[in-house]
Amino acid sequence: MADLTLVASIARCGSLTATAQEQGVTTPAISRRLAALEQRLGVALFARTTRTLLLTPEGERYLQAARRILDDIGELERSLRGSHAEPQGLLRVNATFGFGRRHIAPAIALFAARHPQLSVQLSLTERMPAPGEGSFDVSIRFGPPPDARLCAQRIVHNRRILCAAPAYLQQAAPIRQPQDLSRQQCLFVRENDAVYGQWQLQCDGQQQLVRVSGRLSANDGESVVGWGLAGHGVMLRSEWDVGAALGDGRLQRVLPQWQGTPADIYALYPPALTLSARVRLFVDFLCQHFAEAATGAVTRDRK
Repeated sequence: MADLTLVASIARCGSLTATAQEQGVTTPAISRRLAALEQRLGVALFARTTRTLLLTPEGERYLQAARRILDDIGELERSLRGSHAEPQGLLRVNATFGFGRRHIAPAIALFAARHPQLSVQLSLTERMPAPGEGSFDVSIRFGPPPDARLCAQRIVHNRRILCAAPAYLQQAAPIRQPQDLSRQQCLFVRENDAVYGQWQLQCDGQQQLVRVSGRLSANDGESVVGWGLAGHGVMLRSEWDVGAALGDGRLQRVLPQWQGTPADIYALYPPALTLSARVRLFVDFLCQHFAEAATGAVTRDRK
């Protein structure tokens, strides 16, 4: 515990002298403690220069873990005391690029404004980091949870729907059944391990695997939506990606009775964080935030 606090203090203060002044001890005392820790670990945590200290890669790893452990201990002590104090510390959130930029980042800004003692770190990745890496507290993902080792809470209902721009549909062959898609220009997102050129569709318990083709594909959903808006073809996208464009007529549903594989949006977190006040607070906030957003979208659609 003392070593964790020491490294966090040195990183925050930026020098041994400043750390010693903060802790009310001598600079040599801090230097001896750091040297003993580095000798025990067998690695250098800080690179010394004439004016300051810089964290080594090993030091960065140690510091990240130290901050997380210190935060967890503080949270545990508050919960054992029955304290209802405002949660503190760092919350690390992971999400996909497109949904993270459009929806999670703005939600985090609102959440942080309500809880000024919390810091939130957002990382965007197409693939979810492995749970064993310990690189996130909450990951926001589409579809059924991919890993049984994680706790999962659905934060909002979502569908993958077929749609295209009116300009494309006016000049394209009629689309009356799923197999008609094989004669269309289709727009693809290459992501994770999904099979390229196949769309799994379902309607009232029926399922159809449709082989589709097209000249445009990307590993970024926003790029595909942009192509769809520009009239380049039919796309199968999340309702949260294209809802606004459907609402104002820039896109139209295609085969509205059919939809893609389940795409509900989940908050995933390690079991060890089940009792974390920060995680509970954030997940509950997301559920409320997206419920209000979905209600607003339904109200706008009915007008």
